[in-house]
Amino acid sequence: MGQQSVEDFYRGRKIDLIIGYSSGGTYDLYARLVARHLGRHIPGNPLIVPRNMPGAGSRTAATWLFNVAPRDGTVLATADQSLSLQQAAGDARIRFDTTKFVYIGNPNVENNTTATWHASGVRSIEDAKRSETTMGATGGSTSSQYPKAMNALLGTKFKIILGYPGGNDINLAMERGEVDGRGSNSWASWKATRPQWLKEGKINILVQIGLRKAADLPGVPLLMELAGNEGDRALLRLLSASTQIGRPIFTTPEGPADRVAALRAAFQAMVQDKAFVDDAKQGNFEIDYVSGEAMQKLVTEIVGMPKEQGERLKKIIE
Repeated sequence: MGQQSVEDFYRGRKIDLIIGYSSGGTYDLYARLVARHLGRHIPGNPLIVPRNMPGAGSRTAATWLFNVAPRDGTVLATADQSLSLQQAAGDARIRFDTTKFVYIGNPNVENNTTATWHASGVRSIEDAKRSETTMGATGGSTSSQYPKAMNALLGTKFKIILGYPGGNDINLAMERGEVDGRGSNSWASWKATRPQWLKEGKINILVQIGLRKAADLPGVPLLMELAGNEGDRALLRLLSASTQIGRPIFTTPEGPADRVAALRAAFQAMVQDKAFVDDAKQGNFEIDYVSGEAMQKLVTEIVGMPKEQGERLKKIIE
C-alpha cells in the first residue's frame, strides 16, 4: 500500500485511544495530551477519542487490546510501563504478549518515586524499616512492585493496599488518611498534578526509581543504589529499566505495516511540534520522548531476561 491509501483509510475515521487507568492520573493526562495533537500528523487527520478502561492495574485494557480490538490501526492504548516486567516474571494474569504490541512512542522518560503523606511520620526508607507503612496501589503494577521489592530486599515494612482504579484515587486516600503513602508515581507527575503538595511539604519522597537520578532530586536515593549486594542491585536495575517505557502509546499486534509506519512518523512529528510542546508546558508536563522502535527493542530485552532473574523477580513481586 502507498501513502495515499493510508490517507484514504484514515480520512473521516476516528481512532480510539484506550487508557488503562481512571481519569486524572498521569497515564490518563499524557494520553489525552497525545490525543489532542497526534491526529494532525497522521495522513487523513483522523479524530482521536480517549476512552478510560480501568481495571487490574491496566491489564484489563491490555487484554482487550490484544484479544478483542480490531487490528487495523484504529485503536491505540496506554497501559502500565511494567507489563513486560510482569510478563518476564511469569505473572499468570498476563493474558497477552507485550512483545507483540506495536509501540508508537513514549512522550516522556521519567523517574518514578515512592512517597508518603506528611502526617505518616515516615520520611525515609530507614523510617519505613522501623514501622508498618500502608501504601496504596492499583494492582500488580509498579505501585505494588516497588514496595514488595523493598520489603524483600531492603527490609522495609510496607503493607500494600490493592484495588485503587488509578493514581488520583490513591492521592485522595492519602489526604483522607486511608493510606500512609503511594507505592509509585512519577516525579514528573507530582510536579505537574500536585505542585502545591511539593511546595507545602505535604509528601515525602522516600526513593526514586530510574537508571540515573533526576537533576532536581539530588538528595533522594536511587532504588538500585540501596541494594546490599550485586545480585540485588542487578534485580533492582531491571525493575528500574521500565521507567524508560514511561507512558507508552502502542497499538494492536499485526497492524498493517504502512499504517504502523505512519503512526510512528506522526508521533515523531508531534513531539517536535510547537503546539504540542506549548500544550505540554501549559500543563506542566515534561517531554523527553522515546521512539516506538526503541521501545519495541527495550520491551523485547526485558521479556527476554535470564530465566533465573525472572524466577527471582516472580517470587518477590507476586
